[in-house]
Amino acid sequence: MKFLFLFSILALFTAVVHAWTKEDHEIFDLVSAVETAEGKGVTFYSWLDVSSTASVAEIGRAYRKKSIQLHPDKNPGVKGAQERFARLGVVGAILRSQEGRERYDFFYKNGVPRWRGTGYYYSRFRPGLGTVLVFLTILTSGLHYVVQRMNYKRDLARIEHILEQARSTAWGPKMIPLGNRRKVKVNLGGSPRLDEDGNVVNGRSIDMVVESDGEVFMVEEDGEQTPINADAATPPSLRGTWFVALVEALIGKFIKRKAQSSEGTDADDTEDGETATGTESEVPELEYPNEKQNGAEVKYGKAGSAAVKAGGRRRKAVKKR
Repeated sequence: MKFLFLFSILALFTAVVHAWTKEDHEIFDLVSAVETAEGKGVTFYSWLDVSSTASVAEIGRAYRKKSIQLHPDKNPGVKGAQERFARLGVVGAILRSQEGRERYDFFYKNGVPRWRGTGYYYSRFRPGLGTVLVFLTILTSGLHYVVQRMNYKRDLARIEHILEQARSTAWGPKMIPLGNRRKVKVNLGGSPRLDEDGNVVNGRSIDMVVESDGEVFMVEEDGEQTPINADAATPPSLRGTWFVALVEALIGKFIKRKAQSSEGTDADDTEDGETATGTESEVPELEYPNEKQNGAEVKYGKAGSAAVKAGGRRRKAVKKR
């Protein structure tokens, strides 16, 4: 019901905003300019020094008199004289026009609206894409925070209702605390269902334990007891809004990726260092067959090194040029 009421108000407000025409927007601008230049509360009529019921002829005479006073030739060197004279011409044209005067008289009697429609402000200020995105981000984040606050209040009311039900079941209608703990079943509401014995019960019931000091615990299926209090509700926070949560998630992902990249680089450096300083080489050792040179036996060792046995002595192999 409340949502329907708010929706109706919003629809009515939207219809009123869209009722403003281009001529109305010009009147809004002119009213603001006249009050800024001539003083707060100055109207088109008071500026021409006529009453709001003056005839067209009276307005024409007052306009001509005022135009002579404000003519730039009569006010040489006066700052803003040209703008005042031009503004007076527009005011005179509106009041001497039947349609223009009817539109102005409406705002003259009812007041110029504070909110003049998104089209009015957009046409005056022309915000860029960045400004629009910032505005939408702030607006949606604010609405998200409002929804969080509403959910938090609803959860608190729900928890308080469950606590009252548990204590009332354990202590009776007079809510007089007993000296021992009591295990009770609390109906959480919901659609009717069948219990373990096949009986129809209203809603879902859970087992709870009420201590002598009033603390209430919910009994889980595995026997673990979970306290039921206001701490179970999640309070609203700016960090919980979608934009702040998104920024924090992106920053956390970036930091995690950077840490993993740094660990991978350190591991590669460690493997390279072990290979460069290791005492054993992974190159396979090669065995070469023995040969005879000049009656002496040439014996090649591992990896191409050779030793020549002659006269029972070992000597180095001669390098070939």
